[in-house]
Amino acid sequence: MKKYFLICFFLLTGFASFAQKFAYVDTEYILKHLPEYKSSLSQLNVLSEQWQKQVDNNFTEIDKMYKLYQADQVLLTADMRKRRENEIIEKEKDAKDFQRRIFGPDGELFQNRTKLLTPIQEKVTKAISEIAKAKFFDFIFDKSSESTMMIYASSSYDVSNEVITRLGYKPGTILK
Repeated sequence: MKKYFLICFFLLTGFASFAQKFAYVDTEYILKHLPEYKSSLSQLNVLSEQWQKQVDNNFTEIDKMYKLYQADQVLLTADMRKRRENEIIEKEKDAKDFQRRIFGPDGELFQNRTKLLTPIQEKVTKAISEIAKAKFFDFIFDKSSESTMMIYASSSYDVSNEVITRLGYKPGTILK
């Protein structure tokens, strides 16, 4: 599907203007050649494994608490059962909160990943932009991404302001 899209895109834009130059890169391939990327991934894997062990330990402890509760349940008074159930529920809630705080969409792992990988990605993007300008490419696509992603585009092809004007608004007046 991605290849058909690219072929159609190249054919259609090629007929519209023969002066446009296209290129592609494979950022996965590029990143595999960077020692700092490999080092960052290694750091992230170590952190992830440490946190996963902690999550596993939390849930193992909850499981032990529950099994002990089940074994003692017949001997406990109603008040004692309720207290133990609440302890298990609270412990499980804390474990899930910890897991979400570490592995959630805005969790510590994601933040560390962003902190470590963003400078590397910016470095790659800058190099791509410099090559595009030096070789007069108008567009550079990334072939390694799931969907076709444009990494570089010459600003002379940006028609965003024209679209804003056509919609009846004034370019440069961004709403807050």
